[in-house]
Amino acid sequence: MSTSPQPDKLAVSVAEEVLRIIYGDDYQDCRVNPATISAVVQEGFNQHAIQTQQLLALYEKVVEAIHTLSTPPDLTAVKNPDELRNLLSQRLDGIHAITAKTQDTTALIHKQLETE
Repeated sequence: MSTSPQPDKLAVSVAEEVLRIIYGDDYQDCRVNPATISAVVQEGFNQHAIQTQQLLALYEKVVEAIHTLSTPPDLTAVKNPDELRNLLSQRLDGIHAITAKTQDTTALIHKQLETE
């Protein structure tokens, strides 16, 4: 008995469709079990899901950081206009740094996807 999880219905459907395209509706002369192909398809789906989860985690961190930096300061903690100006300037610099790093990261991801 295999320890790997069974392919989901979509992976099985894709595998069957691939074999149908190659061998026709009756699978005549097909020596490959659709389950073998669906396991390969499922592995591709799993890798895609991992990448999607990683990108979603990155997105959540970026949004959380920008949200934190864009939250108005407690005005009772800011004593004068110069202090407020410095605080806002630091926060804008932080937002700029986050977006620049995000752009660099997404450019790397695009480059990796192009080479795959």
